[in-house]
Amino acid sequence: MTAPLLQIRDVVRRFGVRRGVFAPRRTLTAVAGVSLDLPRGEVLGLVGESGCGKSTLARIVLGLDKPTEGEVLIDGRPVASLHRLERSRLVQPVFQDPYSSLNPRRSVEAIIGQPLLVHGEGTPAERRDRVAEMLGLVGLGPRHAAAYPSQLSGGQRQRVAIARALILRPALVVCDEPTSALDVSVQAQILNLLMELRARLGLSYLFISHNLAVVQLVASRVAVMYLGRVVEEGDPETVLRTPAHPYTRALLASVLQPRPGRGLPDPQLAGSFPNPLEPPSGCAFHPRCPLAVPRCAAERPGLDPATGEHRAACHFAALAET
Repeated sequence: MTAPLLQIRDVVRRFGVRRGVFAPRRTLTAVAGVSLDLPRGEVLGLVGESGCGKSTLARIVLGLDKPTEGEVLIDGRPVASLHRLERSRLVQPVFQDPYSSLNPRRSVEAIIGQPLLVHGEGTPAERRDRVAEMLGLVGLGPRHAAAYPSQLSGGQRQRVAIARALILRPALVVCDEPTSALDVSVQAQILNLLMELRARLGLSYLFISHNLAVVQLVASRVAVMYLGRVVEEGDPETVLRTPAHPYTRALLASVLQPRPGRGLPDPQLAGSFPNPLEPPSGCAFHPRCPLAVPRCAAERPGLDPATGEHRAACHFAALAET
């Protein structure tokens, strides 16, 4: 069996934080023992509320941060041991905000061609040709090469960011909320572009989003995070249609419906998102869970199979599916 392109092995990331100048230093665990695999050519969707650890995990995969424990391997090579130039050939990011991820003082041609220049690839003429080819792949024309980011729309800027990420032909692209800063009409265009490029170039995506509809559209596998841990994992059809974890059910119940008179959705959760500096004992979701019993506060469930390759970290996964 071929090894997965991306392997995340028991990754933990802790930060020391203070609430005031004279306050004692405390530990915040942003990622608490995550293990995930991403096969070549597939899309792993990572979903969860803000603060659940998605973006921290993305930074670790990109090599922008190091795990406190565990490791990340891309193509069988530990990310932490790679030189930044080697790493940039394997994995590239597409960030959330195209308005701030592009240098406003550089032309589109210079922005897209910068990775080639850093790696010393080709002559100036060859680099221009490769930039022109990439512009065509992302749906932009030669006239855009001399433009500056301020002269482009939000969708065009994100296309430039995608072109820059792909110019070195990486195997893995980390998409961190790549459409959330765009108008709804433009979001579909960018998602379609990402899927077309995946098929054409043989890419794999780690796709991070809070939008469940988007994840269901693009992902071949979904992992749901809560307070630094993966609480459910499986194929989108199973996880998003017959979820086995109460938290996933609550996420689905909180989605706004475009129907007049429906009002705001009620996910039927008790309390609010817990303080990550003082995480609950046992199952971290138990203070908000409608199924919680004393066992949930005392014993943290493992990420165990619910059905087939569908896994859920819940003592009552079977009950949650009904």
